[in-house]
Amino acid sequence: MAYDFAPLFRSAIGFDRLAQLVDTAAQNPVGSSYPPYNIEKLSDAQYTLTMAVAGFGPDDIELTVQDNTLIVSGRVSDTTQGSREILYRGIATRAFERRFVLADHVVVEKADLTNGLLRIAVRQIVPEALKPRRIPISSGQAVADDNVPPVEAATDGVAGAIAADASATSQRASCAA
Repeated sequence: MAYDFAPLFRSAIGFDRLAQLVDTAAQNPVGSSYPPYNIEKLSDAQYTLTMAVAGFGPDDIELTVQDNTLIVSGRVSDTTQGSREILYRGIATRAFERRFVLADHVVVEKADLTNGLLRIAVRQIVPEALKPRRIPISSGQAVADDNVPPVEAATDGVAGAIAADASATSQRASCAA
């Protein structure tokens, strides 16, 4: 199923990735809900992803960031179980993979596994070039560019030619009179 975002992009610039995200979400089927997780917003730029991964150790979980996607995968090795006989399994230790799409300029800072909860700290870092900045507006002065000569220098020759032409015209007019 494809969506036509042309009406939305008439007044928007640079939102091509948004259309790609919507298309990706529409194509991906609803996956498993295991393991459960929370996403908390701590501030405007800080988030924490908390996953309940009881039965998994730090060596059983792998975090990968690839193409603006955080991939959390877990697999309990058979050697971890040992030779114990489990009479009832209420704590699931099945393999899983969760994918989280990260916005531009979002980095995963650290991860911590304590008491069966995997906490992943995520921060949005806005580069200086993308931060809002105030542009001063001047009046009566041209904007200087390295490749373009100043406006006064470019118009001096034209103004001088016009003045010389006007002077010659006025001299001819006074001679004719």
